[in-house]
Amino acid sequence: MGKEKGGFLTPKAIANRIKAKGLQKLRWYCQMCQKQCRDENGFKCHMMSESHQRQLLLFAENPDKYIDDFSKEFMDGYLELLKRRFGTKRVNCNIVYQEYIAYREHIHMNSTQWETLTEFIKWLGREGKCVVDYTEKGWFVQYIDRDPETIKKQEQTKAKEKMDMDDEERTASLIQKQIKRAAEQGTVAKDVEYTELKRESEEEKVSLNFSGLVSKKKDEQPLKSSENPLAVKKPTEAEKTKKKASRWEKEEPKKEVKKDPFKPPKPGEKRKSALDEIMEFEEKKKEKTNRKDYWLTEGIVVKIVTKKLGEKFYKKKAVVKEVQDLYRAVIKTIDSGDKIRVDQNHLETVIPAQGKLVKIVNGAYRGYDAVLESIEEKKFCCTVSIHSGPLRGRVIDNVQYEDISKIYQPT
Repeated sequence: MGKEKGGFLTPKAIANRIKAKGLQKLRWYCQMCQKQCRDENGFKCHMMSESHQRQLLLFAENPDKYIDDFSKEFMDGYLELLKRRFGTKRVNCNIVYQEYIAYREHIHMNSTQWETLTEFIKWLGREGKCVVDYTEKGWFVQYIDRDPETIKKQEQTKAKEKMDMDDEERTASLIQKQIKRAAEQGTVAKDVEYTELKRESEEEKVSLNFSGLVSKKKDEQPLKSSENPLAVKKPTEAEKTKKKASRWEKEEPKKEVKKDPFKPPKPGEKRKSALDEIMEFEEKKKEKTNRKDYWLTEGIVVKIVTKKLGEKFYKKKAVVKEVQDLYRAVIKTIDSGDKIRVDQNHLETVIPAQGKLVKIVNGAYRGYDAVLESIEEKKFCCTVSIHSGPLRGRVIDNVQYEDISKIYQPT
């Protein structure tokens, strides 16, 4: 009798089942039949089978329809995993792809319109479905959440910021009216100017008149010991008894002496009026509210300061056409007209010549148009004056270079 063939629990059968469960090579997979072959011989036999030939005939009738369907299924699965697994975080695209292909029944990329993962990621960026950028570690992708609830929350946040800005403008307008009214009534405190003591001529003698002081001393009479508050009085027996009794009582806590708010300022300092203190408080409040970690604004001129985009764009000036996700923007180079999407870390503001218009992109007066009055190169700051709005004409000193940028004016 011959030997019996191996059964279901033989090592070879178990190994075959384990191989069938795992991922196989992509080149031996047929997407039309959804058939995974184990080796080249099995794939060749499948290609010659009758069922595969029928599927090829169906594909030949309308190939674009099948490729579009496979591409859509692949894109939906990739984006669904990106949204569910990573949310709106920035992540390497290959990490997402490795998790996607771990599912055995996934749509393979060789059946889609994209030949490589890089082409697919670039396509997602062009279509606006994700924010993509390239670094030394490869392509990174960030999901753009267009859920109606998320958009509604963003609109509510923007409306609240706009309302706060309106309140600040209203307060600033009220302060300006109070200053104007006080100036008309003549109640505004004038600044005291301190001048240096100078002699008109060195030959002239300096004379001092002490006659007034002598007359005052004559008029004054010494106080009697009973009237003099500094005279030492001898304590009586009743007072001595009272002091002995008070030794056993708790002493009252001493009250803290507060500084006099009306104390004159030191020489060289100017006393601030109540109106000045109010304005200073409002300035600090606006600075704290409007100081953000993002500054990109449409219509301003920026300079590209990274070499990662190529030597062609390094140190080139461009105009911000569209702001995306607060920290990224689509810019258009002024000389060549190329459009690229960059991060704000790869850009810097542009300071124009004196007298030109600038946009305040950060700080207390964020969003206002202003005129560049002067530049202090040693302090890396400048002075601007508000060009429009209720604060028109207000001069702002010590504005940092990174807080303003030139407004693009086509010639």
